Amino acid sequence: MPISIVQLENAGARRIALVRENRLHLLPDYSSLYALALAAIEKNQTIAALVETLGADEELDYDAVYGGASEWRILPAFDHPDKAARCLVTGTGLTHIASARNRDAMHEKSGAAAQPLTDSMKMFQWGVEGGKPAAGEIGVAPEWFYKGTGEILRAHNQPLEIPPYAEGGGEEPEIAGLYLIAPNGIPYRVGYATANEFSDHPLEERNYLYLAPSKLRHASIGPEAIIGAELDDVRGEVALERDEKTFWSAQIATGETNMCHAIANLEHHHFKYAAHRGPGDAHVHFFGADAFSFGAGVRAQDGDIAVVSWEGLGRPLRNPIVEDKTPLRPTRVEVL
Repeated sequence: MPISIVQLENAGARRIALVRENRLHLLPDYSSLYALALAAIEKNQTIAALVETLGADEELDYDAVYGGASEWRILPAFDHPDKAARCLVTGTGLTHIASARNRDAMHEKSGAAAQPLTDSMKMFQWGVEGGKPAAGEIGVAPEWFYKGTGEILRAHNQPLEIPPYAEGGGEEPEIAGLYLIAPNGIPYRVGYATANEFSDHPLEERNYLYLAPSKLRHASIGPEAIIGAELDDVRGEVALERDEKTFWSAQIATGETNMCHAIANLEHHHFKYAAHRGPGDAHVHFFGADAFSFGAGVRAQDGDIAVVSWEGLGRPLRNPIVEDKTPLRPTRVEVL
């Protein structure tokens, strides 16, 4: 059975806890999921097996921690001690049929539909035809994008910022894969987490070649890391709340049943690059979304709360959206 791990902080001290219903069991010896995963590799054990040997030395009320009514604060579900340099945050798009339709509509609005198929639909069709190769074979490469270093990761209850230079910001409800590169350079999947791959959709809609900078925004993962789960047919819901009421929601689906790429194929095309297999590095990789508010004609705004929930992946991930209204000025570069 899968297990759930939460990363916590209290007055600067970090701990990890095993989730058991409405209780958090603090685990000894390891202060982060990264350290726990590295120890499991060194001991040639699964994380679940290692956790069984640890016991628990204190319990917390999960409801209080989750709701922000505790001195303990939830951290992003996975990170690296040197998150600014050793944690890479990336993703793959056009992996779900609905995401392809939304992107296709953006291409048409930006004038990229001169040919019978937009570039997005062409790439999506390549995935349909070759994204799930036979065992031992390599499938077609997906769309890949860079979001930033581990510095951009936000936790449950933390705000996702629309920066002054952005044209907007909106949620993308996804599942993220959490990875650690072993000392011998082999990538290990630590687990999965509920994720919000927050992006600047109005910028991307202006011209689809703005996809790359539209992704350079905050993203959130958590509250729980799910260890030992399989992504087959996963159902969930995404919602936006405003003034304490849900004003938009949609049913969502992910997992290989609902994707045109196999998870293993997405992993191969990320980790085939030697630069992505640096010993000790951490990776957070988003697998794509099949519904989001902007694609439904809804525009999120300052003060809204984005909620993403997946069956079997722990409690919902909630993040307020905050717009930084600082006047934008040119960034000055000094000359040496």
